Amino acid sequence: MAAIEATGLVKTFRSRKNTVKALDGIDLEVPEGTVLGLLGPNGAGKTTTVRVLTTLMAPDEGSARVLGHDVVKEADTVRSLVGLSGQYAAVDELLTGRENLWMFGRLYRLTSQQAKQRANELLEIFDLTDAADRILKTYSGGMRRRLDLAGSLIAHPKVLFLDEPTTGLDPRSRLDLWQIIRDRVSEGVTILLTTQYLEEADELADSIAVVDHGSVIARGTADELKAKVGGERIEVVVHEADETYRALELLTAALQITDPESTSLDKHSKRITMPAPGGSSALVEVIRTLDGAGIRIADIGLRRPTLDDVFLSLTGHGAEEAASAAADQKAEDQEAADQKKVQS
Repeated sequence: MAAIEATGLVKTFRSRKNTVKALDGIDLEVPEGTVLGLLGPNGAGKTTTVRVLTTLMAPDEGSARVLGHDVVKEADTVRSLVGLSGQYAAVDELLTGRENLWMFGRLYRLTSQQAKQRANELLEIFDLTDAADRILKTYSGGMRRRLDLAGSLIAHPKVLFLDEPTTGLDPRSRLDLWQIIRDRVSEGVTILLTTQYLEEADELADSIAVVDHGSVIARGTADELKAKVGGERIEVVVHEADETYRALELLTAALQITDPESTSLDKHSKRITMPAPGGSSALVEVIRTLDGAGIRIADIGLRRPTLDDVFLSLTGHGAEEAASAAADQKAEDQEAADQKKVQS
């Protein structure tokens, strides 16, 4: 059974200056107990999609259902079944962590005792017990994000929407949040995760939908998407510029590369880039080959495709060029108010 279904979603924002089609026929299907990564740059339509699916905005065209309930006709029911954590933590800085979670529980119509008990459970799960009675002004960005995610889980939602949950977090906080998300999935929660980071979708998502200018332009697993841009690549810098052509010739033969257009050479930087069939084993072969030929290596690395690589391959433009974020910026400005609307 699909926990989330969307068919032909269209949403247009109009102003005196311009018209922005934020969604242009979005189709999605997320099976129960899985994670769908909605991948795309700012302005692609990710936040608008989340707002429609969480009943915060009605589509101009198309339909969507969450756990079988229409997001427009049965909005109240949908809100009781989902949790939402937006790009900005929807918390009250003048309250403590414990008070914020109790307030979220009361907004979800839990009794005071139930809200208190659930708050204590979540503070422990999210490793916030020691900071539970401190006001939010003293929390770090990572702590605020964990508290916001805890608030979205206060009523045991069956479906969770996470809109770029790790944006702005340091590497350690990001890893901690990834583990929390994995734990929720292991409990059977269905998650729709929006992100700009291919590696994040790679770590967390069972499947990925790539969105650009309001349309889904590619679907598949992280490995399938990376295959579209040629998979992993090796970048090697040799010490001597005069050795670059010989090095490229040797490595093309050693790695059995048959398509010369898949390699590149920059004599000025002495850098050679080529496919890495076999990943790390190809890296070992490159080192062995160049060492055997007496060609010294200044730098070498195995490079995974980036979000920009995927977009350049699929659309002909980079992700940064696609980031005209008029529609999503409007959504971001109202994020905190939207969060409270869902909880009420």
